[in-house]
Amino acid sequence: MAKALVGHLGGPTHDQLREAAALHRRIADLEDEVLRLKIENDGLLTTLRERVDLVTAGDLAEPVAH
Repeated sequence: MAKALVGHLGGPTHDQLREAAALHRRIADLEDEVLRLKIENDGLLTTLRERVDLVTAGDLAEPVAH
């Protein structure tokens, strides 16, 4: 219905087109950020798994030094 109304009124204005382009850029930027965070998270999980594998029962019994 929105498309029908816009079409009936003569189409999107220059401002609407500029805003839509800006929103598309913002979406692309956010998608890039999500991908970057997923990659960073995967790296952190890998590091955590590697370090957990190195922990021994003796390590768990030792008090933590502050």
